[in-house]
Amino acid sequence: MEKKKTKAEAPTRLKSQKKRIALVAHDNRKKDLLEWISWNRETLSAHQLFCTGTTGRLVEQALINPETGKTHRDISLTKMKSGPLGGDQQMGALIAEGGIDLMIFFWDPMQQQAHDVDVKALLRITVLYNIPTACNRSTADFLISSRFFGRQYTPRPMDVGDYLNRSIDMD
Repeated sequence: MEKKKTKAEAPTRLKSQKKRIALVAHDNRKKDLLEWISWNRETLSAHQLFCTGTTGRLVEQALINPETGKTHRDISLTKMKSGPLGGDQQMGALIAEGGIDLMIFFWDPMQQQAHDVDVKALLRITVLYNIPTACNRSTADFLISSRFFGRQYTPRPMDVGDYLNRSIDMD
């Protein structure tokens, strides 16, 4: 007999000390994100980074050590497609599959985006799977300075049992 699922479940596993961090920024917020990344270069270099398109290219440049001119040797950076070209959905799929531990998403509250529905869907997925999400620099600072950032941590998923077990009227 199959167990009924009542949680928004990504593959069950203890989240490791090495975090898988999604980095996303709208065009008017990319500069802010890059400054934050440069400020936190050493901390971030110990983790796996996942970025949407243009942000990924810029993040790669920001991670170059100004003293050596080289990227930190252990840096792990995966670039998706640009957000409006499917990158937001790729990131959402990674979250749903348990592949992202936290997201830093500097979105622009003053500009309407051509892909607003994708942005909303991505933010919805982070809430559904209980992924810590920072939408501004202050919250990003709190996330990476949290005592949980460098430890194993298993987020508690949202209970979606009522939704999964609802009856559908087919009349």
